[in-house]
Amino acid sequence: MMNNTNKVLFISAFLFIAAIPGPSFSEQAGHQHASPAPSTPASGSNPLIEEMVQLDSVYKDIVSAVALGDNSRVHKALESMHGAMEKTHEGVHAGTVTIPKNAARIKEFVSMDTKFHEKLEALSRAAHRNNQKEMLRITKQLLDGCVQCHQTFRK
Repeated sequence: MMNNTNKVLFISAFLFIAAIPGPSFSEQAGHQHASPAPSTPASGSNPLIEEMVQLDSVYKDIVSAVALGDNSRVHKALESMHGAMEKTHEGVHAGTVTIPKNAARIKEFVSMDTKFHEKLEALSRAAHRNNQKEMLRITKQLLDGCVQCHQTFRK
């Protein structure tokens, strides 16, 4: 049976995902599931979009796993994210990452992205300890980070 906190998490995640206008990141990038981003981006590709495609799938898995208290599934979901931030940050320096809104605030974006990935690592540690309460708290913080970043940098 799901407690009220887990219900709120599920509803919040559903509303967040449902509120994303238009095609999903997966459809925009031509992907159907999370897959590791290529180590060398193709000419004209945007590593940020590749990272968002991964996050779209991974976060859905995390929400479900956390709500069910399945720490091993949280670990499995997070594994595919290894290296994604670094590729995005390399793309920032190479000029292949573009953000559609507030592009001049790229340093702020990089900082937010770094903090977000630190939260992913904290979630991994909480899952390793099988700390359900901490996994839930961090998952909510991750959702808040998604919303804040999208409000600031996505049209």
